[in-house]
Amino acid sequence: MDERRALRVSEAVREELSAIIGFESDDPRLAPVEVTDVHLSADGRHASIRVAVRGSERDQKESLEALDHARHYLRRELASRLSLHHVPELHFQHDRDPDVESRIDFLLKRAKKSRGRNENQP
Repeated sequence: MDERRALRVSEAVREELSAIIGFESDDPRLAPVEVTDVHLSADGRHASIRVAVRGSERDQKESLEALDHARHYLRRELASRLSLHHVPELHFQHDRDPDVESRIDFLLKRAKKSRGRNENQP
């Protein structure tokens, strides 16, 4: 699968899973779950899904168990919503630092701004 297609499919899977888990699920254990990232394997048969879970360690463990239990249902829902020849198998991972990427982006922007100011000074 080419890189652009993999990125498009990953983003589509992330959006659909976010909608299914966040708005359509009746399971209260899935309420604190937020899909942060989806990485598709090179052949498109496996999707590694990173999720951020709010709450205590016990709540996080229960939410991950609920996701693992619901993965077949979620995969079937993805199959009905996305036009894919093969819907990837879902593998959920806990994202321990969901704000790291946004923090890195913030620091890069700040560094770029400060570098621009320093270059303009004589």
